[in-house]
Amino acid sequence: MRTFAIIATAAILGISGCADMSGTQRGTATGAGIGAGLGAILGASTGGGGGGRAAGGALLGGAAGAAIGNIWSTRMENQKRTMEQATQGTGIQVTQTSDNRLKLEIPSDISFDTNRSDIKGNFRPVLDRFAASLNDNPATAVTIIGHTDNTGSPAINNPLSVDRAARTRDYLTSRGISPNRFTIEGRGENDPIASNNDSNGRARNRRVEIYVAEQQQR
Repeated sequence: MRTFAIIATAAILGISGCADMSGTQRGTATGAGIGAGLGAILGASTGGGGGGRAAGGALLGGAAGAAIGNIWSTRMENQKRTMEQATQGTGIQVTQTSDNRLKLEIPSDISFDTNRSDIKGNFRPVLDRFAASLNDNPATAVTIIGHTDNTGSPAINNPLSVDRAARTRDYLTSRGISPNRFTIEGRGENDPIASNNDSNGRARNRRVEIYVAEQQQR
């Protein structure tokens, strides 16, 4: 038991701890580390073979984990760079999340006015470029989450946030992206990123977040 615990810990911490890895390498290493840990545990728990079985399980698990965990691919990195260029100077934040998704956070001065779900004119060129990047990377799923400030009641804000996400999805599908790739969600005023006590904070909370995730290998 002690042997496979050491192998599992070393595989997960040692592999994922390389600070100078690229985003793609980190995704692969994390998956390999998790797979190695699981492989070691399975190898030891099946009985017999001692440390040799655990080590073999770690190696096999590492190979499987690499296939499952490498969801931040070169295509995802290229899509991130494309959107960084397309949104430069707009206030839209483009980041790689800790779980290897591409995130676009679109503030209200780009996306929606108070109590409205109509897509602003200056949001459309960004969505056009985003649609092109999705066409270039078809093996991805997209989650769109709409948010509001606390102006108005939940009875108004909750459906409004869903409508904002739906309008964003509908615009992208009108540019040729399959609707099957989208999941939409509305969180109303329940997930603020700033105080709702002033207009600047409310403007930050009135936003849309778009997440892109490359499909894991089966």
